[in-house]
Amino acid sequence: MVSPWLKCTQHVVVRWLVEFVPDELSEDSKDASLLESNEKRKGRLKRKGNKRKKDLQEVDGEIQAVLQRKAKAKGLELQISKVKFEDVGGSDTTLKEVCKMLIHMRHPEVYRHLGATPPRGVLLHGPPGCGKTLLAHAIAGELDLPILKVAATEIVSGVSGESEQKLRELFEQAVSNAPCVLFIDEIDAITPKRDVASKDMERRIVAQLLTCMDDLNTMAATAQVLVIGATNRPDSLDPALRRAGRFDREICLGIPDEASRERILRTLCRKLRLPETFHFHHLAHLTPGFVGADLMALCREAAMCAVSRVLMKLPEPRADPEMEALLSRGGRGDGIGTKPASEAQELSPQVPNLSFVSAAQQASDELQRLLVLLRNQDPLSEERLQGLRIELNDFIVALSSVQPSAKREGFVTVPNVTWADIGALEDVREELTMAILAPVRNPDQFRALGLVTPAGVLLAGPPGCGKTLLAKAVANESGLNFISVKGPELLNMYVGESERAVRQVFQRAKNSAPCVIFFDEVDALCPRRSDRETGASVRVVNQLLTEMDGLEARQQVFIMAATNRPDIIDPAILRPGRLDKTLFVGLPPPADRLAILKTITQNGTKPPLAADVSLEALAGDLRCDCYSGADLSALVREASVCALRQEMAEPKSGSKKGELKVHQKHFEEAFKKVKPSISKKDQVMYEALQRSLGR
Repeated sequence: MVSPWLKCTQHVVVRWLVEFVPDELSEDSKDASLLESNEKRKGRLKRKGNKRKKDLQEVDGEIQAVLQRKAKAKGLELQISKVKFEDVGGSDTTLKEVCKMLIHMRHPEVYRHLGATPPRGVLLHGPPGCGKTLLAHAIAGELDLPILKVAATEIVSGVSGESEQKLRELFEQAVSNAPCVLFIDEIDAITPKRDVASKDMERRIVAQLLTCMDDLNTMAATAQVLVIGATNRPDSLDPALRRAGRFDREICLGIPDEASRERILRTLCRKLRLPETFHFHHLAHLTPGFVGADLMALCREAAMCAVSRVLMKLPEPRADPEMEALLSRGGRGDGIGTKPASEAQELSPQVPNLSFVSAAQQASDELQRLLVLLRNQDPLSEERLQGLRIELNDFIVALSSVQPSAKREGFVTVPNVTWADIGALEDVREELTMAILAPVRNPDQFRALGLVTPAGVLLAGPPGCGKTLLAKAVANESGLNFISVKGPELLNMYVGESERAVRQVFQRAKNSAPCVIFFDEVDALCPRRSDRETGASVRVVNQLLTEMDGLEARQQVFIMAATNRPDIIDPAILRPGRLDKTLFVGLPPPADRLAILKTITQNGTKPPLAADVSLEALAGDLRCDCYSGADLSALVREASVCALRQEMAEPKSGSKKGELKVHQKHFEEAFKKVKPSISKKDQVMYEALQRSLGR
C-alpha cells in the first residue's frame, strides 16, 4: 500500500502541473492537434483536471485522519505511584485530614447509603517546595490508584476552542479509567479570576473547567474520580472554583515547624549512612524556614561534603606520568613555587602575608589531589568505604551553601542577634519574655488558661534606643521565624495593592508559623483616621485591623511594632487583642550606658582600650546625657577612627602590630564630632510620654 504522504507529494506535483499547463499546446504538438477540435481538447483537459483534484482531496482526507489518530494516541498516560504517606513526613495533622477525606474512595457505599455527595476536589496550596506534588502522588500510592498528572500549561493552546477540547478529553479519560486520581499542577495558570482576565480564552477555559467538574455529579463514576489541584497562589483562583461541590477541601501546606522538619529529615535520611547517634532535633533547630525541597537539597549537599571529606583523607593514589607533568606545569596556580631561587630570595623580604600564601598553597594541594582522584579509575575498596558516614558537621557545612526558598524571597529568617548583643533594658526584656517567649516555651499552660491569641507588643521611644534589636533578640531566643516589615514599603500608589501587600505578609507569617511580624515605623502604616479621610491610608488601617483581630485566629503569629510617635497611631491598633501592650524604650541612664559600652567594646577588648580609658567615667559623663545606644556606638566608632588616623599619620613611631589602642584623648576628639541625636526638647516630650504610659 502506498503511503498517504507519498501520494500527497505526487498529487502536489500534479496540482502544480495542472495550474501551469498552458492554455495552448506547445509548438511541437501543434501539428498533431490540428485534427481535434478546440472544444474537444478543452473538455478533455477539464475532465483530467477534475479527476486529479478529486484524487488530491481524497489524499488530504487520509492525511487529516492520520493526524487526528496521532493526536488521540498522544493522550496522557496513567502513572502508578509508589509513594506512600510514610514517605511524606511533615505534619501528622495534615495527613489525618487527608485520610478522613479519602474514605469515600475506599468505601463509596457509605455515602450512597447516607444519600450524601462525597467530596470531589482537593486544592493543595502553599509555598514552593512544601510537598504539594509529593502529597498528590502519596494519595494515589496509598489508595493503589493510577494517577493522571497534567501541568496546567499543557492544556492551553493557541487555537480557539482547542484548550476547552483538551479539558473535556482530559476528564473523559479520567472517567474512562476510574477509579483514578486526576492531578492538575499549577492550576492557577488556567483559572484566573474572570473579572480581571485579559483574554476571552481565559474565561472560556475557567467556564469549561467548572462545567467538567459539575458533570462529575451526573456520571456513574462520581465517587471514583478524585480531582486534585495544586497552586502557590490560591488567592488568584476564580472564586467559583473554590465553592462547595468543586474543590470542596483546601489543604494548606505551610513551612514546617521544628517538629515537622525533624520528621521530614528522618524520612529523607532513612537510606543515608548516618552515625547511630545522629541528633535530628539539633539539625531541625538549625534549619528554620526550610521546606521539604530545601531539606532534600541540604541532604544532597551534606553527602557531597562527606564524600569530599573522606576522599581527601584517603591515601594518595599513584598518578600517571601525564598527570604529574600537568601538575608540574600548571597545577600550582599563580606561579607559587615556580620562580627561580634568585627571584624567590629577592621577593621573600617583601611578602608579609604568609597566611595568604599558605592558604593558596593549601588550595593548590587540594586541587592536585582532586585532579588525581578524577583521573584514577580504580574503584575504592570495601574497607575504605566501610567508614564513610555523613556526620552532623557535614550538614552544618552544607548549611552555608543551601539557602531556604523563603529566605531567598527576603521574608522569613531567624535573626542572629542575642540578648548578649543588647546592653541593659532588663525590665523590657522581662515584659517581652512573658509576652512572646513564655507562650512558645509553655504552650500547654497558656492553653489551659484560655490564653490562645498571642499578645501584640508596641515598642515606643526615641530613635536609636534598641527597639529593633529587642525584637530580633526575642525572635532568636525563642527560635521563631522573623519577618521585618518597614511601614512605608507596603504602601503602593495603585488601588488595592497596599491592602494586598498587608494580606500577603500575614499569609506568609501563617505559613511560617511560629513567626514574629515586626512592623518598623508603624506610624507611617497606621496613622490616626478621621471622618474626612477616605483614601488609601484608611483602607490600609482597616485591612491591618482585620488581619490582627479578624474572623481567622492568628495562632502562633506574634506581632511586634516600633514607633517614635505613638501619639499619631490610630487608637484602634492599640486596643486589647491587637497591640495591647506598649513598652517604652527610653534613653539609657548612666548604669545602662555602662552596660551598653561594655557590650559594644566587648569589655574593652574590641577595640582594645588603653589603661587611661574608664568606661564608668564615660558612662557618667554629662555629655552622654542625651546619648542613645546608637549614639554610644557612633562614639566608640569615631574614637577608633581617630586612633587609626593617628597611627597612619605616624608610621615611624616605632609601634608594633598589636599595640594599637584607643586612648582617652581619642574619645575627647570623638565627643567633638558625635552629637546626641535627641535634643533637650525631644527629651522632655519623651519623658512626658513615658509618664503617660505609667513607666
